[in-house]
Amino acid sequence: MAKKKKVRRFYDYSLLFTIIFLTIFGLIMIYSASSYTAQIKYENAGFFMVKQAKIALGGFFLMIIISKMDYHWYSKFAVFAYILSFILMVAVSLFGREVNGKRRWLGFGSLSFQPTELVKITLIVILATVITLMGRNINRLKAVVVVILITLPLAGLVAMNNLSSGIIICGIAFVMLFIACKKKWPFFMCGIVGVSGIIFAAPIAHALTAMKILKPYQLSRINVWLNPEAYPSTGGYQVLQGLYAIGSGGLVGKGLGESIQKLGFVPEAQNDMIFSIICEELGLFGAVSVILIFLFMIYRFMLIAGNAPDLFGALIVVGVMAHIAIQVILNIAVVTNTIPNTGITLPFISYGGTSVLFLMIEMGMVLSVANQIKLEK
Repeated sequence: MAKKKKVRRFYDYSLLFTIIFLTIFGLIMIYSASSYTAQIKYENAGFFMVKQAKIALGGFFLMIIISKMDYHWYSKFAVFAYILSFILMVAVSLFGREVNGKRRWLGFGSLSFQPTELVKITLIVILATVITLMGRNINRLKAVVVVILITLPLAGLVAMNNLSSGIIICGIAFVMLFIACKKKWPFFMCGIVGVSGIIFAAPIAHALTAMKILKPYQLSRINVWLNPEAYPSTGGYQVLQGLYAIGSGGLVGKGLGESIQKLGFVPEAQNDMIFSIICEELGLFGAVSVILIFLFMIYRFMLIAGNAPDLFGALIVVGVMAHIAIQVILNIAVVTNTIPNTGITLPFISYGGTSVLFLMIEMGMVLSVANQIKLEK
């Protein structure tokens, strides 16, 4: 009598170790980039690093717990999370803490968080649920319109005070639809339109500002992007200082902790511009290494999505992959002045408690899909 094949679950330790490595590397770079500022402001060189480490540790344990759950459970809360996201985004527009003229934070006493990070996870789960329920009907125009109608209201609310996150949310939906639909040509056409938009950014921006769609500060960012040297002490200051940091790093960099630009030249060096400090201290070698690690992470996502037990699991992984990939590309593009400055963090590496916490939750979701892949022995 033939023996029954033993079934065991897969757990992606390669992805897990990549997450751990990026998080620890991020803490090292946060300390290096922020120690000067933290010492002056808080008399504690490790202030930002310690704060980030505490949240990252809590997020890591939450990730492990989520990774052991059945990912089908997420769909039960998709509608509730969608409604909650709406409520939180309206609340942040009305009562959010204003920082640099923008309302992005909701505060509860000494605690504060950015609801936009919850919106990204919510959108991934609800779109995965809706597309799975539609099945082959997703190839019909009506189904695509439904997905767009689910995405745009949330993206619009987010974009009101955080254009970069609004772009990322639309990008996540775009990639998930691209994977789900058989016809690819409409997506390539959208890509061509997007590239054309970047090429003709200046006239388009002025037209949108005249129509009251773009705000004056958003137009100024585009003007700075096109000619940062014309605004050396105002809008172009951060961009130019970041480029100086990248240029001075050379092939192997000045050495860890040896950055000059972090000494008050690059504003908030531990946040959006941390990649410029990586380039300055670790050089081209360090910058390329970081990019390769992110590429390896995306490769693991593709592997998990390709072997996922069902469409719902595959789409969750695709959504998370889209989020990480888009955010990495946009952050590096901003730092190198390839696109206008939009205030996007580098995943796992930039300082930001809300960002790292919700990234860990997303990683837990991906690992939970991986854990449902059956390996026959």
